[in-house]
Amino acid sequence: MNGKPTRKKSFPSVPVTLSDIALATGFTTNTVSRALKGKEDISAATRRRIQRAAARMGYIPNALAASLRLGKTLTISVIIPDISDPLFAIMVRDIEARLKERNFDLFIQNTDEDDELERRAVRAAIGKKIDGIIICPCQKNLANIAMMSDNGIPFVLLGRRFSRVDHNYVVADDVRGGYLATRHLIQKGHRQILFLNAPLYISSARERHQGYRQALLENRIPYDRSLVHEVQIRGGECSRTLQALLKRRIRFTSIFCFSDLMAWEAISFLQSRGLAVPADVAIVGFDDIQSRLYYPYPLTSVGYGKRKIADLSVDTLLRAIEEPAKARRVQRTIEVRLFERKST
Repeated sequence: MNGKPTRKKSFPSVPVTLSDIALATGFTTNTVSRALKGKEDISAATRRRIQRAAARMGYIPNALAASLRLGKTLTISVIIPDISDPLFAIMVRDIEARLKERNFDLFIQNTDEDDELERRAVRAAIGKKIDGIIICPCQKNLANIAMMSDNGIPFVLLGRRFSRVDHNYVVADDVRGGYLATRHLIQKGHRQILFLNAPLYISSARERHQGYRQALLENRIPYDRSLVHEVQIRGGECSRTLQALLKRRIRFTSIFCFSDLMAWEAISFLQSRGLAVPADVAIVGFDDIQSRLYYPYPLTSVGYGKRKIADLSVDTLLRAIEEPAKARRVQRTIEVRLFERKST
């Protein structure tokens, strides 16, 4: 330490303009503008000099002016149920990484599985002149999907789809996933398989239920309605459902859960009641979050390429934005597989 006070880098209260940088560097405003855009008709040495001066002076590009010139905001809205859900956090991170490669920014909005909040999110995206939307829809009705279509904004459905409406979507093979999870438990010797599913207005819940029934039918196990329950996708709902089932003395030796989060909640609840997993109850989840995040309890889960889904969603949307006349409808179903771990 030399005893001298440390000078903090400060930026002016008045925004720095291209003219300010031109005055400081001795170049014309047009040269400064082209250098900051990385134009190759400006020499590399000149670009570096101007870019360094801009950084030193605290220059911030005017995104609004750029969007007016281009006719685009270079921003995509991602509308999801809950960013605190690790699955959506992983997906959004992958979407953002893909968008950065294409020089687009990201605008994230949560709906909490509420169609009114979803409506407000869609309206906000349209009002901000967002270039396109990637949305995991609530699916309680089609009004918000119709709003995007009526306003001519490109969009892609993420993880869920509407069977009677022709839109871009990228989803996992939920029917196959439900089948694999149930078949795995059957192969482990279980016949009383509790299915804690999401509400059936959600397409992935309906399709996983279809796969569950297929596996039972294939193995000549009767479908028992008392073992199939819809659980709202909120923390605590899974525990309340299990508590009610135990009180009613509904017998089950294994559980297939709609999501990994439900599965971990089920494990926590059962252990708090003195039941061991998998000795007393085997559990399978869905989404294979442990392929990307580390959790202390190894959970058997159905997994799929989350990065592949994110990349396909972004690529499909940007194609629709940049070449609308050439863009074809994309409806992709990504294959799934089961990853066996300690919980079964």
